[in-house]
Amino acid sequence: MKASTLRTYLAVHTWVGLVAGLALFIAFYAGALTVFVHELQDWERAGKGGQVEAVATPGEAQALVDAVLARHPQAAHGASLVLPGEHGPRPALYWYDENAGRQHRFTLDAGGQLQQQPARSGFVDLIYDLHFTAGIPSPWGNYLFGIFCVLYGLALVSGVVLYAPAFLKDLFALRVGANLKRMWQDAHNVVGMLSLPFHVVFAWSGAVLTIGFLMLAPFQFLVYEGRLLELLESDFDIAPHVEPAGTPAPMLPLEELLRRSGLALPGMDVEMLVFHDVGDLNGTVTAYGDLPQRRLNGMGGVAMNAASGAVINALGPKDYPPGMAFLRGLQVLHYGHFGEAAVKWLYFLLGLAGAFLFYSGNLLWIEARRKRRQVAQPRRTRFVAALTLGVCLGCVAGISMLFVADRLMPAAWVRPAYFIVFFACIAWAFLRPPARAGHELLLLCAALTALVPVAAAVAAGSPPLAGLWQGDATSLLVDLTALAMAWGFWRMARATLRRGRNGDPHSIWALPTR
Repeated sequence: MKASTLRTYLAVHTWVGLVAGLALFIAFYAGALTVFVHELQDWERAGKGGQVEAVATPGEAQALVDAVLARHPQAAHGASLVLPGEHGPRPALYWYDENAGRQHRFTLDAGGQLQQQPARSGFVDLIYDLHFTAGIPSPWGNYLFGIFCVLYGLALVSGVVLYAPAFLKDLFALRVGANLKRMWQDAHNVVGMLSLPFHVVFAWSGAVLTIGFLMLAPFQFLVYEGRLLELLESDFDIAPHVEPAGTPAPMLPLEELLRRSGLALPGMDVEMLVFHDVGDLNGTVTAYGDLPQRRLNGMGGVAMNAASGAVINALGPKDYPPGMAFLRGLQVLHYGHFGEAAVKWLYFLLGLAGAFLFYSGNLLWIEARRKRRQVAQPRRTRFVAALTLGVCLGCVAGISMLFVADRLMPAAWVRPAYFIVFFACIAWAFLRPPARAGHELLLLCAALTALVPVAAAVAAGSPPLAGLWQGDATSLLVDLTALAMAWGFWRMARATLRRGRNGDPHSIWALPTR
């Protein structure tokens, strides 16, 4: 390949990484944690007292639906009921209020009274949102991340082209020594190439999940003359939508609807019911649940008439049409919802490795543009260094602070705690020399992460790591992971300080002499 072509690919790879890299760092770091979303929700629900609620009775789900429809009749047009199970011990109903432009979450308290909260309010929900928006309000954050995923795919292609000539020769090379730039380059290349299939799936699925409909727009209007979404309807829903008949007809009891869905798809463990126009003669209820059939996607669905209970359509994973199988498969691959604990830990490590790729990419850009014959470095390298440290380490510190705040602060302060720490870290990175800011912010990450098991112990009134002898696997998982990561951040802080003192003085990472 011509040298000019390689330079073009290098420029594309570099600038795409700089433009999208910081946001994608947040996406990967937060995404690594959301692999354990159900475990973290259990940890969150355990609360300050460390007690987990008992699983709700079947009648509570019916009472919840009746209470919501009585207070908000318009919710009959479209709502989702999440049943007790891995999503929590209590049923929860979600309804999007089109007039207010807001989604609501309804539950019943211990006294059977209806409680209404924002659909996404807990700290686990915030971590989940950070994965898709980096904290930018929806829907703009989702659209921006979809664009970043497209750029991410472009960076992957250009990176493979650049590294392909030396693929076999340098695949496992990690030359540790005085040449720190070469060591970081080796680490960046090795992590990127060995995890390439994972990154291809993430770039592709991330773009489809965030801006999939926007990607279809040219075909919808220019090729299919506005009929594409109609043609694809069978790939999005178990049964096509039917307009209301205008004839009132009461919905069957949930217990009966669940019984009929079980007969239609034997063995399906129903997790969610989706309502459309219930109370109307044409109203439908679609039951979704886990139905393992030796497929990547294990989710089955049964669509029924809400009034008569007649089955409209029943699809197990092996019966999905090609489009639905493809879309559901992408979702499963993106979230890691296949396999057991081994797959979750693999995704967790790959997520952290992805965050490292974007962090190290920025460091390589800074190192490649430093002035080797002068102590003072260009303003642009100082700016990129401060922004990289502030955003990346601010995200790490902010997420650790979320865990601490959930146990020690009032609920209203939990979500703001992330943004306070995040923006404070960015400000600190610009106020301090890069070497000092890197060392100090890494120490902050280590301290806040190490505080996670301490905060949980204080809130529960038990010693740290009490889950070891109490048999609480979730608590023990969170505590041990936090301690391991805190140790890693502390080691990184020491390495940053050591390089600042003993490394090349003609570097942005050198400590000031005065």
